[in-house]
Amino acid sequence: MMNTRMADTALSKLARIREELNRMFLERIDLIDGAIVAMLSANHVLIIGPPGTAKSMLADELCRRIEGANYFQWLLTKFSTPEEIFGAVSLKGLEEDDYRRVTTHKLPEAHIAFLDEIFKANSSILNALLTIINERIFHNGRGRVAVPLITMFGASNELPDEDELTALYDRFMLRFMVDYVTEEHGFIRMMAGGPERARTTLQFAELDELRATVAAVTVPGPILEAIAQIRRELAREQIVVSDRRWKNSLGILRAHAILVGRTAVTEDDLMFLAHVLWKDPEERPKVVEALRRIVRGYEDKLQELVFESRELREYAEGAWESEELRRRALTEANAKLANIAARFDVLLKEASDSGRAIANAERMRVEVKDIQQAVFRRSVGD
Repeated sequence: MMNTRMADTALSKLARIREELNRMFLERIDLIDGAIVAMLSANHVLIIGPPGTAKSMLADELCRRIEGANYFQWLLTKFSTPEEIFGAVSLKGLEEDDYRRVTTHKLPEAHIAFLDEIFKANSSILNALLTIINERIFHNGRGRVAVPLITMFGASNELPDEDELTALYDRFMLRFMVDYVTEEHGFIRMMAGGPERARTTLQFAELDELRATVAAVTVPGPILEAIAQIRRELAREQIVVSDRRWKNSLGILRAHAILVGRTAVTEDDLMFLAHVLWKDPEERPKVVEALRRIVRGYEDKLQELVFESRELREYAEGAWESEELRRRALTEANAKLANIAARFDVLLKEASDSGRAIANAERMRVEVKDIQQAVFRRSVGD
């Protein structure tokens, strides 16, 4: 049974870790959330960007926050050998006719790993790498060894252009494009900043508790229907996403819900799929727009009702040539505002029933109600 007290403590620590990382790494909010979500859902993260954008530092910092976690980092080149990644061949094993490796301090023993220039992996490394990423298994000599890998960070300056790397690329559920710090105030903060004063850590038991909490997050039916709608929208844009990626995206959504303090996935979480559903960077804006239309489209409709309400108020408060015309304008405005309020309530209920976050919509509803009451008071007060 889940230890509620431990889960609450772990969630509190997770929030602090998120805050600390955001203080350390400027303009990396989505990437930091992606790194934490990957850790909670046991997925992998691909980071595309130039050298010097703190890609490896983020992976290292995340690992440091898991007490007892092993971290492996390596820069791959076309000349990299399996020994560098998986360990040297065991001489004792050779004496026993078993071609196995000594994996101490190497990738097969890592909980979190960072492979820079990952798409430079040659065939001798690639096959073993895929098995570790996919199945969490390392074929070591005559044995199959379960590896403790939670999350792998892959980094590259560019996307792969060789067919043999397609399978590797596809195994990274979360994909981020990063660049150097762009905002001047952020740049100044980066230059003036010192080492992080606090480093909140999680014990492995707490991480396991969090992962159990993630697995218990519910995905309501309307969310599944929204995902199906997103799939249709992307298909119209000729963006095809594999069934496996759609299925695995549920783990991403559950983890994101926990990260932001929810016990059920809502449509707000769907926006995080902007880091999951694109393959080519040119597809990303189309993915973002499709998500916005589905997740935020109802807010656009509500905003239109707010604009109509404002226009009706101006219409009702206008300078009229006669008292009769003014009264007619107020009567017309009252009737139309009542209709707008009713339409607003219907849309708001649909949004709430669909699991959407409605705080912003509630604020818009207050404005519409205030306008409606002000126009009504004007009509009965004269």
